Amino acid sequence: MIRIKWPVAIGILFLVLIGWYLLYTREIVLSLQENTTRLSEIYSKVQEGLITMEPSDAEQALFELQTIVRESGVPLVLTGPEDAIIAAENLPFAANLNTPEGLAAVQAYVLDLDALHEPVGDPDVQLVHFGDTPEVIRLRYTPLLQAGGLLITVLIGFLAVRYQRRAESDKEWTSMARELAHQLGTPLSSLAGWLEVLKLPHLDRPGALKDAQIAVSIGEDLERLERISYRFELIGIEPELEGLSVRKVARDLEYYLVGRIPRLSKKSIDLVIDVPKSLPLIMGNEVLLMWALENVVNNALDALAGRGGKITIYAREIADKWVSIRIKDTGPGVASEIRDKIFQPGVTSKSGGWGVGLALSRRIIEVVHKGHIELLEGFEGTTFQIRLPAADA
Repeated sequence: MIRIKWPVAIGILFLVLIGWYLLYTREIVLSLQENTTRLSEIYSKVQEGLITMEPSDAEQALFELQTIVRESGVPLVLTGPEDAIIAAENLPFAANLNTPEGLAAVQAYVLDLDALHEPVGDPDVQLVHFGDTPEVIRLRYTPLLQAGGLLITVLIGFLAVRYQRRAESDKEWTSMARELAHQLGTPLSSLAGWLEVLKLPHLDRPGALKDAQIAVSIGEDLERLERISYRFELIGIEPELEGLSVRKVARDLEYYLVGRIPRLSKKSIDLVIDVPKSLPLIMGNEVLLMWALENVVNNALDALAGRGGKITIYAREIADKWVSIRIKDTGPGVASEIRDKIFQPGVTSKSGGWGVGLALSRRIIEVVHKGHIELLEGFEGTTFQIRLPAADA
């Protein structure tokens, strides 16, 4: 399965759009330049007509047309044989054609105009040297200004997205730190309690506990501490993946939860595992995958606490060599206001919860195992679906 990083795709699309926009604007500039050329040709014809025609109504029309051309704002310089300056209109500077200085300035400007456009007319009679209209001059810089504006906009957007991601990352790590402190708190409190019991005389201990019994309980707490520490250690590194049986992970999770369920709810909660032996292996890390499933099941247990119900872990092979795992409970479901952000750190419907369990599950499923987790709609209670690629995919 080919995965394309969306920032790269957006960057390529943006460059394509910028290229298209520059070409499009360039076409507009060329079109306006052609209009300027035609306008200059008109001016040339007018000048020829004024030289050769007798005064008449046609002459008046030519004068009016000349005025229109003059008011267009196009810089025009009319030269005769041997480049003699005859007239000039719309110059970007003041020049008196009756002075040597003025003529020299206009002659130098003619060279600039000729560098922009080929003069029109008959060299033996007269030539019209012309520049660009003010609109063309403005349009020449417009693409660069707009492209610069777009680049600034994209840069601001990039910085905003980067800031948002950093804020989300900080929030995620803060939530994980709180979750770690919470998970460590239970076995540490238990160890502190056993320490106090050990300080008591044997006859004063609850149930006359012996050292051997206390040692077993301390060992269980230490084992739990080690498991918690190892899990969070794996989150910070890229763990090795190996062929993994989803059925084995589900059964190990069942064995771990069966002893906890009676302590979590006074009402009966049934845990049903429906994972066939024929299910293909996946590439995964057993510790992390079990942790991800445990977090989802823990949410189901919290939803059913005090009311009872059933939790089902159902797994099947689906198309294109993927394994689907569904964890379903018969609880009240997820509130509509948090459905779309249920996997974000800090989002929880439980009082006193940190909202990190499902965020961790998503990280483990999607980042470590290259899978996908989602909250399905249209089912009674709550149903999470996890999709993982098979080992031979």
